[in-house]
Amino acid sequence: MVSDPVPLVLLHGLLGDAEDWRPVIQALAGIECHALDLPGHGRNQAVRVSGFDEAHRWLCDELATRDIAHYRLVGYSLGGRLALHHASHSPAGLQALLLENCHPGLPEAKRAARLLHDELWASRFEHEPLPRVLADWYRQGVFADLDEEARARQAARRLGNQGPAVAAMLRATSLGRQPDLAPWLGETRLPVHWVSGNRDHKFHALACQLVKQGCNIKHLALDGGHNLHAGQPDTFARLLWEWVNQPEEKIHD
Repeated sequence: MVSDPVPLVLLHGLLGDAEDWRPVIQALAGIECHALDLPGHGRNQAVRVSGFDEAHRWLCDELATRDIAHYRLVGYSLGGRLALHHASHSPAGLQALLLENCHPGLPEAKRAARLLHDELWASRFEHEPLPRVLADWYRQGVFADLDEEARARQAARRLGNQGPAVAAMLRATSLGRQPDLAPWLGETRLPVHWVSGNRDHKFHALACQLVKQGCNIKHLALDGGHNLHAGQPDTFARLLWEWVNQPEEKIHD
């Protein structure tokens, strides 16, 4: 593979950690990659943020700590929502954005219901045994492509989390607190790729709707569910390699 001078920064989803990206990174030998642990996760379980703006500042600090001045940003699910919010602040070094099964944000009228929904889950993560909550978490519709064995395997993989830390991050970054960034996507000149799994019906439909709305995104669909990079790391790595090595339009201030 040809080395790209602009590194990839990768953000995992809720309950994940930087290690989730290891199979993808291994397949991207020759491309500089930085997989970060989100606040409340992995090595950053003790880190807390109060909301999306503070998460944006946290990411800016992480990039500065690693001396990353220019970068391409990849985010999955929650990591994608944080990446999108970060991008909406027009950080000087961001060259391109790739979002995997991500939500652009709810209209204001739907946010209160989502806050209640996420608070119920946060309370369970905070007070109930983690194995019990995880067993129910992976029965949500968004994970419908997983069979029983895959659900059990995924739940076991997440037992290293701390329930209160997950609850704090879920409250701080609830979809009910996220600005609706679809209008920003309609105006931005930043190159944005949006990847969905066609068996993740909710998020695939969201991506298709953004295209219909005239958002400035390039929509790519893979045959898979919600967590594409975990289910097919080699395929996802090839997609990233092509993204890195294709010419992009220049970003003008």
